[in-house]
Amino acid sequence: MSPPDAPAGPGLRADWAPVPTPAGEFRLVPVRPERDLPTLTRWMNDPVVAAFWELAGDESVTARHLAPQLADDSHSTPYLGVLSGMPMSYWELYRADLDPLARHYPARPHDMGVHLLIGEERHRGRGTGTVLLRAVAGLVLDHVPLCTRVVAEPDVRNAPSVSAFRSAGFRLSAEIELPEKRAALMVRDRAHRTRP
Repeated sequence: MSPPDAPAGPGLRADWAPVPTPAGEFRLVPVRPERDLPTLTRWMNDPVVAAFWELAGDESVTARHLAPQLADDSHSTPYLGVLSGMPMSYWELYRADLDPLARHYPARPHDMGVHLLIGEERHRGRGTGTVLLRAVAGLVLDHVPLCTRVVAEPDVRNAPSVSAFRSAGFRLSAEIELPEKRAALMVRDRAHRTRP
């Protein structure tokens, strides 16, 4: 496992301390399929999640999605988001400059990307996504010193997700055409952390 302040790169497996948020104590826990596959599969089969992640199916579908990220040479790492001791979200932190996404926007070295889903319905539509996005962007910028910005590319049709990113300090940089969707390129600059 890489130390918490290691530069983000292939195989990063950060084990960062929990952070206090207005929603409760939040922690990113690296996914372990033997423990987490049933929970992740249940979330992927929620209709709200399935509409955008398109990973509905049995555990083998979820396992196939996770496998490349768990490889030693992966530039993406999957996490469970644990709020006040309860798993409630799924996150992928990835080197956006090493990802196919980099072909679709002016990537900078060490750009970090984030994907997320709120798996537990009771946490949706309550501002929790905004709170957690702010916390995770802060964790990345605090622990990955070579990263100057965090990017995301939610589907433009996913208005709640785009709104949560905006409220968490991300700006809409552009709309971009990706192979699987038209995406809102959201960017959170390191400089944003120093503004009053």
